[in-house]
Amino acid sequence: MTSEMMSLTWVTTLTAIMWMPYMLNMIVVRGLVNAVGYPESPEPLSPWAAKMKAAHANAVENLVIFAVLVLIADAANVSNATTVLACQLYFWARLTHLLSYTFAVPWVRTAAFVGGFVCQITLLLQLI
Repeated sequence: MTSEMMSLTWVTTLTAIMWMPYMLNMIVVRGLVNAVGYPESPEPLSPWAAKMKAAHANAVENLVIFAVLVLIADAANVSNATTVLACQLYFWARLTHLLSYTFAVPWVRTAAFVGGFVCQITLLLQLI
């Protein structure tokens, strides 16, 4: 497995587990029955959990782009120091984005998002 594919594996794993903390908060705040049901007026999530849920949605949206770029690079046998670094930095950018979004750290969140976007553009440029 290439380093880029390993990074994709880690990014996918991170994205796959992001829902767990905010779902636990939903159970605590709403109770199990309402958390798995469709209450008419559900209790809002704790502020941190609502932010984490939004960060998770953003991560899913961006995983689609990142994964496609990594898979194209793998299929085209495009792997070099630049693609490896971009993929590794993308993981750390997404982790930073999750934490800074959850804990409301304004400039860091934006910088992490932009950093992840730059990693995607870097991969794209290596492909074309």
